[in-house]
Parts: sequence; C-alpha cells; structure tokens
Amino acid sequence: MDALHERTAVELRDLLAAGELTPTEVTEHFLDRVDRLNPQVGAFATVTPERARKRAAALEAARAAGSGEGPTPGGLWGLPTGDKDLWNRAGVPTGFGSRAFAGLPPAEESDEIVRVLDDAGIVSLGKTAAPELGFPAYTEPVGAPPARTPWDLTRGAGGSSGGAAAAVAAGLLPFAPGSDGGGSIRIPAAACGVVGLKPTRGLLPAGSGVDSLGGLVVNGPIARTVADTALLLEAMLPRRAGGDVAHPYTLRAPSYAAGAYLAAAQRAELPEGSGLAGAGVARIGVTTSSAWDGFYDIAVSPEARAALDAGVRALAGAGHEIDETALAEAPEYAPAFRTLWMGGASAVPIDDPATLDKLEPLTQWLIRTGRTVPARQLAEAVRTLTGFERSLVAQVGAYDAVVTPALALTPRPIGWYDAEDPERNFEQQCQYTPWTSMLNVAGLPAITVPTHWTEPTADAPAGLPMGVQIIGRPGGELTLLALAAQLESALPGSRAFPL
Repeated sequence: MDALHERTAVELRDLLAAGELTPTEVTEHFLDRVDRLNPQVGAFATVTPERARKRAAALEAARAAGSGEGPTPGGLWGLPTGDKDLWNRAGVPTGFGSRAFAGLPPAEESDEIVRVLDDAGIVSLGKTAAPELGFPAYTEPVGAPPARTPWDLTRGAGGSSGGAAAAVAAGLLPFAPGSDGGGSIRIPAAACGVVGLKPTRGLLPAGSGVDSLGGLVVNGPIARTVADTALLLEAMLPRRAGGDVAHPYTLRAPSYAAGAYLAAAQRAELPEGSGLAGAGVARIGVTTSSAWDGFYDIAVSPEARAALDAGVRALAGAGHEIDETALAEAPEYAPAFRTLWMGGASAVPIDDPATLDKLEPLTQWLIRTGRTVPARQLAEAVRTLTGFERSLVAQVGAYDAVVTPALALTPRPIGWYDAEDPERNFEQQCQYTPWTSMLNVAGLPAITVPTHWTEPTADAPAGLPMGVQIIGRPGGELTLLALAAQLESALPGSRAFPL
C-alpha cells in the first residue's frame, strides 16, 4: 500500500469504511508528517495531537459499540483535517492570525462549520494558519511563521486560507476547509498547486455568505484532487433525514442530491441537459479582463498566460467551444469594493486603543479607515456592487463557464508585500489576484485548478504551480467540478510531494 498521505481522501474514506484502516492509524500517520514538516511549511498555527488521538479513539469505540457513529455514505468518518485559525473550536485557542489575540482563553463553543465537520466524522489535528483576521491575500502574520508553498519555501502560500492549502500540498492533510471573502480559498490553492472551490453564495448553511456584509465570505473545500474537493463539499452540506440540505435562511443557492457533487467530479461529465454548445459540450468564455482594470495596473505574467493557454487547449481538446471574451468595463467597482472591504473591517470587535495598536499596519488601516466611512457611502457602495453583481451574473450566464488565470503572478516571495504602506500593500494584493474578489461580490461559484508548472530552479526544483480559475453560473458547481476533472485528467499535475 502507498504511504497514507499519497492516498486520495476518497481512497482513505473507502479504506476506513471497509475496516482496512482505523482512524488512529490515519491520525498517527498525518500527525507524524505535521511534526516533521510543519516547521518548514508553517501550515499549522496550533497542533492538537492529544485531542486528535482521543477523537480517533472515540470514533473507533463508537463504531465497535454499534452506536451509529461509524462510517456513513458520503461521510468523512476518521479522516483528518484542520480548522482554520479564524474559527472557534471549544477548548482550543483561536489566534485569528494576530499577536493581538495571544493568550486569550479558548472559546466555550465551536463555530457552526466546525460542528458540521465534526458531525461528518472528521478528526481535527489543529488550527491551520491564517493571516491577521483573514484580511490579507497572503499568510505572513507578524510574530508567527509564514505559511509557505511547499514547492518553493522562499515563497508564500497565499491567503487567507494559506495554512490549509500548504497543509494539503505538503501532505500534512488529505483535504482542508477554508473560507473565501475575496479569493481566500482560490488564491492559496493556486499558489500551492492544489484545487480550491468557492461555492455559490447561499449554498453552504455554515458559511453561506448570507450573514456577511455584502455577502462576500463563504466557506469551501481545498484538496489535492477534484474528487477530494467534491467529497469535502458534500460533507459541508449537512442534510436532513429526507436528503434536503438543512438551510437556516430563506435565501439559498440551488443544491443537488447527496453524492451528486462527487459523482460529477468522478465522471467528469457535464450535468444532463447542460451544454450551450450541444449535449455535453460547454460554451466556455476566456478572458484576462478583471474588475480592477483601469484602477490599478494589472499585468498578466508570462507564467499566468502559459497556465491559461494550457487550460484552454485542454478544454478545447475535450471538445468544448471556446470564445475569447472581455468583461464589461466597471470603473465603479474598485472604489465601491474598497469601501465595502473597509466597512466590513470596521466591525472587528476591537475597541481598546492599545489592542488596536498591536495590529499590523494593513489591518489598522482597514479598520480605522472603515470607521470613518459614512453610512450613506457604505450604502451606496453596496448598491453599486449589487448592480455589478447583476451585470456579471448576466455576462457569465452567456456561457456554461468562464475561464481566467488563477493568479496574475507566480507565488510571491516571502516579504514581497509592503509591510509599512497599507495602500501600496492593498494594490499589490489586487495586482496578484485581480480575478477573485469580483466573484465574491457576484456570489458566483469558482474553482481553481493547476494547469502548468514553471521551469525548475534551485529553490523550486519541481517548478512552481500556476493554474486557471473556472467561473460558473449560480449553483453551477456540478459543471465546474466536471470541467475541472477534465482538466485534471488532461493535464496531470506533479503527483509527487515536494517535501
């Protein structure tokens, strides 16, 4: 048998369900890798080995007792993962990626997403690293090790789910959940050469986006393979006895029967009845234009262009119809998004000036500027972005999917972002990730997939991963998973682990 970390999450699930592996065996294997490799990668902010061992043993005991806590179809029984360090787990400190929160007592109650994954049967190994309060697109918190892409330890893993993506890419976890308010799943997944899915706003009950300002922040899965991504997505959709998803809001995205997402990824076929260019044939738009064009100087690097070209060739080779397109100009987007982003930061529950002074310059700038924004300006920004949402949904709706580069540049060197000038720092983030935040504004689903590896260097002997982002219509996850699986099959990435 291959080493356990070389197995896919789907394979591990099946071995656990068949009794060929135990949760303890799997937990110990991954804890050993975390112990050996996390100091290099910086994927975990906190490791909780004894809690993980107790959890694994409890799952085994419950199964032996026949209490109904054993494997279930589509469940994650016995599979290890981590909680993003922006989420509370009862009894475990949450650092929020900030020195300002050091020493705070653990929460007494777990957040909803943590409870959902616990109910699916996971074993948490600890907290995956995040940047301060989740705002930056890189994970280099002051006072803690940076999260690094395992393909080149001189470069960052991206953010804000940088620890989660680095852990998956380094084989410290088979998959990991993240959250995405402006690209925070897709950016690190692309920087680490793995798959990251931002679901449609309203799809997931825990982290739907409905309860965040502007509907920006949703939760979603990160994994090495498209099928593993779908498996984790399935578990993030808790279902009632009748099979329907247990939504707490009236606003929700279309969802499908249990197992449909994994089946779409494994079959790599478009959903029945879809395909604007014919049965099973997608009409795919391709663009490098973004909502930040004209506000910041956005340039597509040769590596990003090579990744886009490789992905488009593979999709064309699969028989899909490819159309070059351009997004409608939206000069109102950038100032409105900045206002909304700062408005969200203004609500961070820090009122003590001394604590606020402990925050990093970027975070202080966002919070302090946000607290000077008049209510009318914020309301106007929300209205402007709602209009942008309607426009972008209509533009994407002319296709089955739209493809962009995942990132405009190669994974950025550690320390590349301006640590003193927050305005410049924000600009750098947009230049690195110009195609992500607009999809949070529009609530559209998107998935990033590696499609290209740069030439090897001394620091990156296997090359650096670059990829594409596939954007779907509202509720279009089945189509995205199928197209991503086709890319994965046509353009197999490096299967060897870099560490």
